[in-house]
Amino acid sequence: MKFNRTYYLNELIARKHNGMIKIITGLRRSGKSFLLFELFKDHLLANGVGEDHIVAISMENRRLKNLRNPDECLAYIDARIQDEQMHYVLIDEVQLMGEFEDVLNSYLDMPNVDVYVTGSNSRFLISDVVTEFRGRGDEVRVYPLSISELQEAYPEKSWDELWQEYSNFGGLPMAVLTEGTERKKTYLKQLFKTTYFKDIIDRYHIQHTEYLGQLVDFVASSVGSLTNANKLTNTFLSKGQKISIDTIGQYLDYLQDAFLISQAKRYDIRGKQYIGSPYKFYFTDLGLRNARLNFRQYEETHLMENAIYMELLRRGCEVDVGVLEVVEYEERKQVHKRIEVDFVVNKGDKRYYIQSAYAVPDKEKMYQEERPLLKIYDSFKKMIVVQNNVMPWYNENGTLVMSLRQFLTDENSLQ
Repeated sequence: MKFNRTYYLNELIARKHNGMIKIITGLRRSGKSFLLFELFKDHLLANGVGEDHIVAISMENRRLKNLRNPDECLAYIDARIQDEQMHYVLIDEVQLMGEFEDVLNSYLDMPNVDVYVTGSNSRFLISDVVTEFRGRGDEVRVYPLSISELQEAYPEKSWDELWQEYSNFGGLPMAVLTEGTERKKTYLKQLFKTTYFKDIIDRYHIQHTEYLGQLVDFVASSVGSLTNANKLTNTFLSKGQKISIDTIGQYLDYLQDAFLISQAKRYDIRGKQYIGSPYKFYFTDLGLRNARLNFRQYEETHLMENAIYMELLRRGCEVDVGVLEVVEYEERKQVHKRIEVDFVVNKGDKRYYIQSAYAVPDKEKMYQEERPLLKIYDSFKKMIVVQNNVMPWYNENGTLVMSLRQFLTDENSLQ
């Protein structure tokens, strides 16, 4: 089985020869190497580029360990630039090479060299490193397979089958291709331990590895719930374990740097400003989330919310948790309340307000889900995404109700 990753391939093709370093980032084992060394290379070959004009280097390959030395890598690439025709330099897991910024910068002003690299640690994209690229770093973020990509690869499967597999085992390509429920579970649990945890522990020299593991379990158990470092510290204290707020904050940063989790900040819709903690965390891959909990906490409402959040990120949206300060009357008294909108979504000049609801079987449940949306007095689209397979429809308040199936599989569902 070969996954086409058409969206990401087109993103790379659109960036060819733009004078910038194309940086492919994302979770390890999400398909970055396959995208670069298989799909993009095949595209180059199909469009007349010769093998001798493609320089492909995998920094994870032990046989090429010497190329982790920046000077040796620079000399290796230079020796393969043989004429004035365009040469394509493809480097996988570039962060394993020391001083890689200097090596990449050496090709920025060469008109016959086009550079593409992958990396699995977001730290190498923060402002100081981007500055080293002289403002000429162009990021393409790759996520695990979406459910629409799975639908394309397995057209014979029903939506219910796809959602059941996706919500349990996620979209990491090898997890999808692994046959059998128990083998999938074993693969994901081992992957978390031997790849993601090992990377974090080795990179940051973590001593109390058991705390890191427990923290991930806490976050996995509370997907879609508000939390912060202080709350998590108290959770440890309740179990007789003392760990500082600063350490918790560092561990959360490490998990985000490894692209394992993503933080959704709270946004005051009326005040038009961000609010400090607490915030929410979502897992980049549902299978990895479930693996941490030994596949014992299948909470479809939370998994559905996580899937919606990640789909919005995949589409290039900025996603926050909406907060509204409202005044309501209870027993003839004014009561100030803070209510929440699941997602405030921005893309370009467009905004959407989205509620995730397992079902809205009656007017009371519809009101409960729609209530925060009705308190927003602007003209941007308001949506409720439900699990059951319904045709999209607008209710009497102008709120669009849409099925999870259509939302996740229709690239234009926001429109």
